[in-house]
Amino acid sequence: MQEIILVKYGEMALKGLNKKTFEDVLLKNIKRRLKSLGSFDYAKAQSTIYIKPLSDDADMDTAMERLGKVFGIAALCRAAACEKSFEAICERSVDYLEEVLSYVKTFKVTAKRADKSFPMKSPEICAQLGGVLLEKFPSLTVDVKEPEVTVTVEIRDTHAYIHAENLKGAGGLPVGTSGKAMLLLSGGIDSPVAGYMMAKRGVHITAIHYVSPPYTSDRARLKVEELCQKITDYCGSIAFFCVPFTEIQEAIRNNCPEEYFTIIMRRLMMEIAQRICEKEQCMALITGESVGQVASQTMNALMCTDAVCRIPVFRPLIGMDKTEIIEIARKIDTFETSIQPYEDCCTVFTPRHPKVRPKLEDVETAQSCFDFSELIDEAVRKTCLLYTSDAADDRI
Repeated sequence: MQEIILVKYGEMALKGLNKKTFEDVLLKNIKRRLKSLGSFDYAKAQSTIYIKPLSDDADMDTAMERLGKVFGIAALCRAAACEKSFEAICERSVDYLEEVLSYVKTFKVTAKRADKSFPMKSPEICAQLGGVLLEKFPSLTVDVKEPEVTVTVEIRDTHAYIHAENLKGAGGLPVGTSGKAMLLLSGGIDSPVAGYMMAKRGVHITAIHYVSPPYTSDRARLKVEELCQKITDYCGSIAFFCVPFTEIQEAIRNNCPEEYFTIIMRRLMMEIAQRICEKEQCMALITGESVGQVASQTMNALMCTDAVCRIPVFRPLIGMDKTEIIEIARKIDTFETSIQPYEDCCTVFTPRHPKVRPKLEDVETAQSCFDFSELIDEAVRKTCLLYTSDAADDRI
């Protein structure tokens, strides 16, 4: 019995003349994710991608799992294909859905007749196929409001397709359709979620992380590398940059007023990240900040940080509370890694009484106590690309 995967578009289906560009990127991302699982044939029609295995050893279960994390997919399902005749539809429905319908009590049938030349209209298909299934599975009853299983028949150009479950996809836009941005990736809960949310809008993510040995350990860096690896399941390949930050933090500690330590540190991080962005052709920065979460994330503090930025700063978590952020972190499997007790450089030399409502002129005066330009240049020179973090299914 021929079984295929149907992939349905989300908001991509509403695109105009540039729709094909989005489709091509999505198809490229899908092929990359499924490359290691076997040979597949791909076809596009009516805002749907048809994925047909070309060999019996194709891993359909893993394929469905991976496709569920590909941005740009609104829904997906495994389906049986058959000839476009009502007799073939009935026969294939009974055979294909036997395992599902034998263990439930209620169902309903829906039909989508994209091919209007098919002689039966959708209500007729639903009523008559429902009767066939009731006869074959006498323990079933029809429940049109809250059925345990919804049997769907789709009449399309070349075949009819039968399936019993539509899985929700990751949604959003295909990664790579909205430009490239650099994620300031710490070891905390927030920044991996911020990267995930921007990737959902089609942004290709590059990550940058700051290390301050001996104040931070190798385990702290490895923790961030693990976080980077986890979000590749959604974000695709991620270039991971590591910046030596010890000398800059020591200079802040030794020369600047304590209450401005964190804000000055954030400003210098932004400056370094922008320099790397120029080399990597990133058009924006991404951070995991949320208004009011800590002293450096008040509106005043954010304004002081943004004053050094020459490119946009995206903060997708800006209006979210911690509970909402944690919920997403659990969903994308980064939460347990984020709470490991290995602290990053953001916790080094934390002021006892940070300024909650700093004024820009005061921050600039505090920062001018020391000329950081040479240290910034050196940090940029010493910044290294540790590796390109690939999703397991992207590796060649």
